[in-house]
Amino acid sequence: MQKYNKLPILKKLVITAASKGIGRAIAEKFLSAGYEVAVCARNPLHLKEMESEISARSYPGILHTFVCDVSDKNQLINFHAFVKNHMGTIDILVNNAGIFEPGAIHNEAEGVFERQITMNVASAYHTSRLFLPEMMALKSGHIFNICSVASIKPYTNGGSYCISKYAVFGMTKVLREELKPYRIKVTAVLPGATLSGSWDGTTLPESRFMKVQDIADAVYMASQLSPSAVVEEILIRPMEGDIE
Repeated sequence: MQKYNKLPILKKLVITAASKGIGRAIAEKFLSAGYEVAVCARNPLHLKEMESEISARSYPGILHTFVCDVSDKNQLINFHAFVKNHMGTIDILVNNAGIFEPGAIHNEAEGVFERQITMNVASAYHTSRLFLPEMMALKSGHIFNICSVASIKPYTNGGSYCISKYAVFGMTKVLREELKPYRIKVTAVLPGATLSGSWDGTTLPESRFMKVQDIADAVYMASQLSPSAVVEEILIRPMEGDIE
């Protein structure tokens, strides 16, 4: 019998706000494993830098980038159309977009609450709703929502950020229940202090933080289980505990 060499079928991943930090690390982890990856971010220069740097690393995967402000629902709709046009259906969605603005509920500036709810909660809600119909039709897929230890443990000066992260964690639990009949996995990722741009200017030693690659490795491992198993929560903290 004659044998034919077939090109490998690439699995497909979408990540929001992935030009830097945890999102970028997740993108690179899956690109290094041969995935086709679509990312979005607000800053076109950051995306261009990402494209150039990843091209130089010669990963076996394929990268697509798209300029998108995830706080704008219409731009998210355009991002979904871009992904569908370039990749068709997807296997994994990582809702990574989020911002942190410190403050207390009683004295936060006007607009802080609304911005963080929009970026941290509404963006994940709308992105999931856009990609879910295709996953549900296939009865396959995996959604990762990047939450935080602030999703389960409020802290001083956390204010609206903690509220928003509690909401994302709650939404993740709701999705888990809703999507069981469709065999779509849902995982909440709750990282502690991770050395990324949000900690710029800190005087704490690098050893006090987790690396963004730690989070990427955890997400990748959770994505590799058999269809009959799901990691519902990934709680990961620095070795010495939370940074208050």
